[in-house]
Amino acid sequence: MYDLAALDAALAGTIFAGKLHFSPVTDSTNSEAVDAARAAAPHGSVYFADEQLAGRGRGNNNWLSTAGEGLYVSVVLRPRIFLARLPLLPLAAGLAAADAVRAVSGLIVDLRWPNDILLGARKGGGILVEAHTEDHAVSYAVIGIGINVHQRRFPPDLATPATSLDSEAERRISRQPLLIALLKSLEREALLLEDPAAWAAISMRVEQASTWVRGRVVEVHGPQACTGLTAGLDENGFLLVQTSAGMVTVQTGGIREATSS
Repeated sequence: MYDLAALDAALAGTIFAGKLHFSPVTDSTNSEAVDAARAAAPHGSVYFADEQLAGRGRGNNNWLSTAGEGLYVSVVLRPRIFLARLPLLPLAAGLAAADAVRAVSGLIVDLRWPNDILLGARKGGGILVEAHTEDHAVSYAVIGIGINVHQRRFPPDLATPATSLDSEAERRISRQPLLIALLKSLEREALLLEDPAAWAAISMRVEQASTWVRGRVVEVHGPQACTGLTAGLDENGFLLVQTSAGMVTVQTGGIREATSS
């Protein structure tokens, strides 16, 4: 279980200080955070739980959220960014999560566009961003991050085999320092998102942190389904895929390693 007083003390001076909301059990931290954001929860409000009964991933997929075994956290941000730059938000969150996992566990992290946290070929975490916009600006965004920490068993029918920090590090990783590192990294990334000069660098940093966004043959799933060679990210964080019919700018969906026919 988390030491809430120690967490708040460790986050003193950050946008999250005094805004931690912990639930032993909740349906979904993202749902909780979205409801709070609609009710005017301030920038930097954090909702986290020991267990989720209906954890959600992108595309309405379920997120396995066993009690005490993972990090399940959602953050309310009110970033001063244009709507066109909203796709950069999950990428920035991925960079923050990768930094936190590396700092606490020493593991090498790979990022698969747009929202998967990979440890080798296995999925160790994911990101779900839900936002509300008004007048071409973002009024609030909820960033949900789930990271497998202590899990040893996973459902056998997952699209991507899963793993956990403990399994990969071969030692027990504490959730408390991981949460502290994650929130501090998220604050740094949130500040960068408000600097137009830093926007292009986010896409470049993801390219450096990912083996997926350039030079890999992938299948794109979703409304822009296609197969081709990834060719980097554009300035808005969309994935470029070179197909036999030309370059496709993938704005939504997911990618997997292409399988030979």
